[in-house]
Amino acid sequence: MIVQCARRWDLGERLGAGGFGQVFAARAEDGSTAAAKLVPKAPGAQRELLFVELGDAPNIISVIDSGETADAWVLVMPMAERSLGQEIALSGAMAATEALAVLNDVAVALAGIEGLVVHRDLKPDNVLLYDGAWCLADFGISRYAEASTALDTRKFALSPPYAAPERWRAEHATTAADVYALGVIAHQLLAGELPFLGPSIEDFRDQHLHNEPPSLTGLPARLVALVEECLYKAPGARPTARNLQARLERAGIEQPLPGGSQLAAAYQAQVSRVAHHSGARSREQTEQERRASLAAASRRALQATSEALVEVLNQEAPGAAVQPQPHAESGWSVALGDARLALSGVASFDGRGWGDWSAPAFDVVSYATVSVRVPSSRTGYEGRSHSLYFCDAQQEGTYSWFETAFMVSPMMAAQGRQDPFALGPGTEAAKALWPGMAEYQVAWPFTALVVGDLDEFLDRWLGWFAKAAQGQLGHPSAMPERDVSGTWRRT
Repeated sequence: MIVQCARRWDLGERLGAGGFGQVFAARAEDGSTAAAKLVPKAPGAQRELLFVELGDAPNIISVIDSGETADAWVLVMPMAERSLGQEIALSGAMAATEALAVLNDVAVALAGIEGLVVHRDLKPDNVLLYDGAWCLADFGISRYAEASTALDTRKFALSPPYAAPERWRAEHATTAADVYALGVIAHQLLAGELPFLGPSIEDFRDQHLHNEPPSLTGLPARLVALVEECLYKAPGARPTARNLQARLERAGIEQPLPGGSQLAAAYQAQVSRVAHHSGARSREQTEQERRASLAAASRRALQATSEALVEVLNQEAPGAAVQPQPHAESGWSVALGDARLALSGVASFDGRGWGDWSAPAFDVVSYATVSVRVPSSRTGYEGRSHSLYFCDAQQEGTYSWFETAFMVSPMMAAQGRQDPFALGPGTEAAKALWPGMAEYQVAWPFTALVVGDLDEFLDRWLGWFAKAAQGQLGHPSAMPERDVSGTWRRT
């Protein structure tokens, strides 16, 4: 078959086929080779839907020529070596280093187009090895299919194994849907199988909407946490494409914690004096169900933080028993001498309970508290506690756990029993968070807790716990201890 575009192409061997067309090897008159995709002219879909202006975005397979036949649009692209689908069929599961190389290439592409276009049909067959990098292809094809009025085309407007929950609900697709699909691919590369196995379309829909993916084991903690975040049901809880790219670069690195060593030393000093101490569903996008979905994501994310703390405690102070908090879903505390480190369970927040004060500009879905307590000193000091808010403190609609803390205004000339201290959402916290002056202030910058990249957070709290166990924890020398300006959104 010969097709005439800007150049004349002789089509040869069929290279593949899918819901959106067929791909053929193509040769130009000068002997150069390429791949030509023939996309059916479905009723209601226009040619311009196949084309997206991406500028110089990296790791994208560009369209080098285009035209049409009587019943199909023709897209001519450079000839790739192979697809990721072919690679998976040949090799199955990949080593973490190999998978990271693939995922990083795709994340670079997604970050390069973030804010410009959503792929909407990211899957291994649309990831091609070209010029030494894994690149994205078929931009515009899924958009074309969704615009079509042909029922037989609309049936294939998503790829069931890789479609995000919001795609199944026919909601507006954002880059978060592409991040979810990349999370599915990541799980497939690392585990050797998809996180959700179907096999029917109805099974896939139910699994993506309601089931949690199987846990990955034997891999770097940062990588496991990152894949899990990509597969959150709530789009707003997933990492952005740019954040995903940055974190993939560190995902395979494990680093020692100085705070852990401090804690081990404190524990060894203590053992000579005392005995050893032994999820979420995705729902319809009503406001209540949206918050329920985000709250479920918050519990899973904080559970990962909790497990990271407990893991180091068990390693460095194995006789210090971690005890569950009474009447708390997931809270715990651990004592070492007279010091006690505690992480509360997660409490949900309805977004309205700010009392008689103006609510902050950001939305809080859940909250918790982390603290180090010591017996009251002669000055009345009893340790410190920080608030953990699951919220969109820095970018509207993008939710994460943030650590912060509060203080009494210096104008009040008072030191608290805890400095700094935690506040749940309410009037006191609202006073600290509003743009004006009040008797409460923010004492610790809003700091994102990135699951899988918690070294700084763990180091600080284990270090404070170690000092408390040695009787060395006291009032901070200055309040706030760090610059808090510009770390949360204000009205």
